[in-house]
Amino acid sequence: MMLLKNATAVQFEPCFVKEGVDILIEGSIIKAVGTNLQAKYPDAQVTDMKGKLVMPGVVCSHNHFYSGLSRGVMADIKPSPDFISILKNLWWRLDKVLDEEAIYYSGLICSLEAIKSGCSSVIDHHASPNYIAGSLKTLRSGFIKAGLRGMTCYETTDRNGGVKEMSAGVEENIAFAQLIDAAKAKGDEPYLVEAHIGAHAPFTVTNDGLSMLAEGVKATGRGLHIHVAEDKYDVTHSHHHYDQDIVARLDKYGLINNKTLLAHGLFLSDRDIEILNARGGFLAHNARSNMNNNVGYNNKLSKFDNVVLGTDGIGADMFEELKFAFFKHRDSGGPLWPDSFLRHLWNGNQILANNFDAQFGRLEAGYKADLTILDYTSPTPLVADNFPGHIAFGINAGNVNSVMVEGRFVYQDRAFPFDVAPIYAEARKVAQRIWTNMDKLD
Repeated sequence: MMLLKNATAVQFEPCFVKEGVDILIEGSIIKAVGTNLQAKYPDAQVTDMKGKLVMPGVVCSHNHFYSGLSRGVMADIKPSPDFISILKNLWWRLDKVLDEEAIYYSGLICSLEAIKSGCSSVIDHHASPNYIAGSLKTLRSGFIKAGLRGMTCYETTDRNGGVKEMSAGVEENIAFAQLIDAAKAKGDEPYLVEAHIGAHAPFTVTNDGLSMLAEGVKATGRGLHIHVAEDKYDVTHSHHHYDQDIVARLDKYGLINNKTLLAHGLFLSDRDIEILNARGGFLAHNARSNMNNNVGYNNKLSKFDNVVLGTDGIGADMFEELKFAFFKHRDSGGPLWPDSFLRHLWNGNQILANNFDAQFGRLEAGYKADLTILDYTSPTPLVADNFPGHIAFGINAGNVNSVMVEGRFVYQDRAFPFDVAPIYAEARKVAQRIWTNMDKLD
């Protein structure tokens, strides 16, 4: 057993801040939370928190680890006046040149940086059309090497190869879910990674593709992870080709349930929102990405029951993401305050609970020992009523001291348990190679 002694315990939902708290961990689970636990459990290994903030692990609920080697990309990117041009000229060229080595280093680097930013879990959405079969297993190896909890899936699409490509995408999603099931049954390694059934966006998935995805959801018991209405084109395409709103179309195929994760959703109709809410599905809000791509703002954010926060591939600094989400909302005249966005951040734990069949997101006995630990010396009182304000205006990723996943430190006192310098050095070589290969596509 491990005892985290003298912590300032912080919980997002319901929010509390309590000083002088001890947290006892047995295996991967919190066993007890209270005071003077060392007297009751004298054999526990003690780590003195010295008043550091200890909170349930932070979750990034929508990311793209395949973009990890695109930072500062030096390739010939044509002018991109709209969102579809950005996809074609940058992201769809990048994903075409990804191979096994590139995906491994991209995923591993993103996992390490997520942890360093304070994340204990990341929900990923992957694409590599010239390396589909086995790509998710490769990504999983990076999660496990770093010690990060998460989910991933392959974004099924028809944009490169029609029905054949859609079929390959669904098959990869199913194969990965089966791999996870087999690993769980065997039980010889930490259960850190789960599966969604992934798809790119409704405008690149035909009804035949939706039928395949529905079969995958039914066969594996997993949920759909897909971009929707990130740009108005997606909505127009659905009306033009299918005479339906986007979520209504997905729901027709049984793809909306409490494991469903829809990313963006800027232009969903009120009826679409009603369907998602009725099914208990989740919407991932990605403020920085939406701003970067100039696609607009989700003015209906307050109408969604289950909003989570993601980065859409812009790293995994969720403290920064929450700030941008809040400030952009205020700039757009929105009514929500920091407590709402703190709840959105916490909601990622509900996605984990629905998929891992465990409890996440609270400092209580029986919950997973996934924890984020911060050095944060506040110049003002820090209490439950103002903690959301501290998140919005003070706390940042620079305060991250340690991260625990599944009851073990994967990052402690600002250091990883293994040398990461060779990983970064190799990643730089791989990045240069894939940038060069991007230009060879033209």
